[in-house]
Amino acid sequence: MAQLKQMEEINQIIFKHGTTTLGFVFKEGILLAVDSRASMGSFLSSEQVRKVIEINEYLLGTMAGGAADCQYWLAYLANHCRTYELKNGSKLSVAAASKFLQGILIGYRNSGLSMGCMIAGTDTTGQHLYYIDNDGMRLKGDIFSVGSGSTYAYGVLDNHYRYDLSLNEAVELGVRAIYHATHRDTASGGVVRVYHIHKDGWTKVHDGIDVVDLHYKFAQQKGLVGDGDEAKQRLF
Repeated sequence: MAQLKQMEEINQIIFKHGTTTLGFVFKEGILLAVDSRASMGSFLSSEQVRKVIEINEYLLGTMAGGAADCQYWLAYLANHCRTYELKNGSKLSVAAASKFLQGILIGYRNSGLSMGCMIAGTDTTGQHLYYIDNDGMRLKGDIFSVGSGSTYAYGVLDNHYRYDLSLNEAVELGVRAIYHATHRDTASGGVVRVYHIHKDGWTKVHDGIDVVDLHYKFAQQKGLVGDGDEAKQRLF
């Protein structure tokens, strides 16, 4: 029995996940910002992962946890939304879409899924933001950050978030929060992608701002003195 238990422990694969995603509601809609780094245990597998899933023209999902789990079930949700629209001649509400995904995850609870998703979108009642995870938890809120770097992102959001942000201020806050998370969390990095959800659907604001460039931009804003471009060139 002891030998069998030891073999089971050896064969068990424990994946360590890392990412930073965030979303918040403000006067002009909802802002989503994400990093792009994917990890495989202690190894970095990609710096260009798209962690915002474009479900349809009015609905977006973010992924944190297992990339395959999130991509598959968010694609499944997209298929359900399209089927509903064809059958009923109207779009599925954001609340109903998030509830559908929650129902799936409750059915697969304790089955090994690894998902921490945000569902954000617009419908006839306005713009809405939900958090859903693999335990079947579903929360509606104004601010969420998900992933290993979320504590650092929350630190920036808690200090600078307010509802009456302009679009430019909201974008700047989202980018800054993701950058600081990538600076402190080794499992987050790559580029920052930003989406704005408004009454007409969603708009892709930034499709990839390199966090290295952001590092030097914010350092310059703080008046920090260093080797400047020479140091940056050595980094590459």
